[in-house]
Amino acid sequence: MVEMSEGFRRKTRKKLTKSPRERGLYPITRALKEYKEGEYVSIVIDPSVHKGMPHPRFHGRTGVVVGKQGRAFLVKVRDGGKYKIIIAFPQHLRPVAKEG
Repeated sequence: MVEMSEGFRRKTRKKLTKSPRERGLYPITRALKEYKEGEYVSIVIDPSVHKGMPHPRFHGRTGVVVGKQGRAFLVKVRDGGKYKIIIAFPQHLRPVAKEG
């Protein structure tokens, strides 16, 4: 039998695939987007940008921006019973309208 690979992108064939309409380079405004602390964001990984990519486990999760580290943002996400700090570039984040 063949052993399964243990790479960063394993089991992500569907998760890290763009739809035909989304193929190609991302809009430059997405890379220049600034988020304020306390703002809610959703982690949506852009597979065409490898730098600043969070682990695929957090794809689709929603969290709160708690700071900035260089060009990347620190996002606090709940994972099970704990909170984790995810480091992600703005290309992998989308703003979420907070209800209320």
